[in-house]
Amino acid sequence: MRNYLSLMLTVSLTASALAYADNEALYTNETPITFKANSGETTDAIDGHFFVPENRNNASSRNIRINYVRFPATTDKKGPPIVYLAGGPGGSGIGTAKWRRFPLFEALRAHGDVIALDQRGTGASEQADYCVSDVTLDHSSIISKVQLTNSYQQAAQQCFAKWQQQGVDIYGYTTVQNALDINDLRQHLGAEKITLWGISYGSHLAMSAVKLFPEHIDKVIIASAEGLDQTVKLPAQNDAYFTKVQSIINQQPLKQQVPDLAAMMRRVHASLDNKPVRVKPTYQDGSNNDILLQSVHLKMLASMMIADPNQYVAMLIEMYRQLDQGNTELITQIISRGIFKDEPIGFKLMSLAMDVASGVSTQRLSLIQKQAKSAILEDYLNFPMPMLNNIDSKLDLGSEFRQKPTSDVPTLLLTGSLDGRTYPQEQSQAVSNLTNVTQIMVENAGHNLFLSSPDVLKRMQAFLSNGPVDNSPIILPVPVLAMPQ
Repeated sequence: MRNYLSLMLTVSLTASALAYADNEALYTNETPITFKANSGETTDAIDGHFFVPENRNNASSRNIRINYVRFPATTDKKGPPIVYLAGGPGGSGIGTAKWRRFPLFEALRAHGDVIALDQRGTGASEQADYCVSDVTLDHSSIISKVQLTNSYQQAAQQCFAKWQQQGVDIYGYTTVQNALDINDLRQHLGAEKITLWGISYGSHLAMSAVKLFPEHIDKVIIASAEGLDQTVKLPAQNDAYFTKVQSIINQQPLKQQVPDLAAMMRRVHASLDNKPVRVKPTYQDGSNNDILLQSVHLKMLASMMIADPNQYVAMLIEMYRQLDQGNTELITQIISRGIFKDEPIGFKLMSLAMDVASGVSTQRLSLIQKQAKSAILEDYLNFPMPMLNNIDSKLDLGSEFRQKPTSDVPTLLLTGSLDGRTYPQEQSQAVSNLTNVTQIMVENAGHNLFLSSPDVLKRMQAFLSNGPVDNSPIILPVPVLAMPQ
């Protein structure tokens, strides 16, 4: 159910870019380009690629292409290359550099070359075709949890088989292989060490790299940390998040309408389970669906809306408030954006395989299942995990992979107090075995916090400069959680 942008880099060779190549040393398979951000801003950069085995555990593995864009340092006293690791899994590092974080890529060039990496199977890097199964869910009738689970398991197994028939080695799409690509990139750039900069799944990937080749990692900057055994989040932590949201609501006039968000959500779920409501959204392509709205739809939808305390959380609150009053207008508008269409279940290989491979430990899964029985959103936050956990035991990386990294590599962790996807308590636990970690709380920030305050960049720059890092909380304004009237 995760939706990710896979953006291909549009490049144009210009006279200035070619002249730039005369002053900047190029590595193998690199070409000078003019990089254009979506804002219209441009900068000279280097487009590059290298090749890695698709599966290093297979002696006859084919090679696949990994693409990146290198933004050369703007200082003569540059440090190790800084490699950006996108979240997801499935996010494009090059695509990220084109969007709102472009100023961060530019600013960090004062400390070294900055690499926007498209991880294996993402963005401009070589990837398998999107797989469409022949399994379709009928949203116009009652959908049980068992039916949902069986449908997604069947669809995933079909897609794994299709990719294998196409000559793709699905067992190469794991976080360990992904991390080893980073070390190959380091060698491709001729660097003794690199600095890792990642968010969400990118932090998961960074922690795997720290376990595999710590001697080649200079520093690590991560935000919204996802530990190696935290691919599937704890439902109790999700409930605690809604308690935090309520504390924000209590500071605003919205409290009069929403005195108890959690109780309202549970009430709406129970009402829909008792008597589903039929809605008929019209999608942008003109098609429409006859949907029998049930709590399962709301739980999946809510799980996609709570990463950041922004307009989506305000929309979620209003959606539940309207449904509590029997009004389906807003939920119909939201679904019409493309959710729950009567289409076959499909997957991207990288996004699917990485999560299945990282999996979840037996102990944690038992805790998740226990907590899900009474949790507001059950275990839908990382849908279709944990439903797909261990559907291919050969793909699962095992208990050794999921053990916490132990390292003294200098690490800066930025945590949003209102992160609705990777929860603060879990983030602290994820890095608890790191002996040289500085954690900074960004109060009132959510999951995507790098641009939440100028102080975030200042702390990152101080860390990269080996100077003292202020670890006091960064305080943001309290978010407004009422939708504009």
